[in-house]
Amino acid sequence: MHLLLVEDDATYAHGLAADLIGLGHRVEHVFDGRLALAAIDREQYDAVILDRMMPRLDGLSVVEMLRASGITVPIVMLTALSMASDKVDGLEAGADDYVVKPVDPHELIARVQAVIRGRRWTASESDTIRAGDIVVSPTSFRAWRAGQPITLANLELKLLAELARHAGEVLTRAMLIERVWGYDFEPETNIVDVYIRRLRMKLTEQGGADPIETVRGIGYSLKP
Repeated sequence: MHLLLVEDDATYAHGLAADLIGLGHRVEHVFDGRLALAAIDREQYDAVILDRMMPRLDGLSVVEMLRASGITVPIVMLTALSMASDKVDGLEAGADDYVVKPVDPHELIARVQAVIRGRRWTASESDTIRAGDIVVSPTSFRAWRAGQPITLANLELKLLAELARHAGEVLTRAMLIERVWGYDFEPETNIVDVYIRRLRMKLTEQGGADPIETVRGIGYSLKP
């Protein structure tokens, strides 16, 4: 893989880059968010490994700017912050995964490969998915309900697209974890439930009925 590593700690960055290169990957390293944006503008990467806390332009802002520009490169945030709220902030901004450092390079590569698989799933989607009065366009990262646009974060949109694609079917939490987050294991957190709750709020904020059904002990289903 061709990876961009964005990390302002030179010692840590050089060590991690060496480990990733040793695993057979091409790695370009930059020290701050502005340099990262410039690099992504001129070069195509398979994924970006992005530190959150940096001078000049922090990682969260970099993610938000990239996603606002329609750039869908897979992003794994690498940070010393381990609070659940910090992880949610990173994912809400549009990052695909969030890893607390120091991290074993083998685990990091596994996480990167998982988010790349998730992006390939998104790219293979048909442009428009319909379920009841909900319309999702994965390729343009847009969604509507009853003709009104819904503002969704990246993972919220991927979750809604997966539910809409299988409207009327029950999807287990494990299935959603694999298809939306790209993990082949179920994490210890209740991340699916958190995102379902956020999605429900956004789908009903204009007054419509809740279209997501909870199947107790199993998972969730979107009404067709």
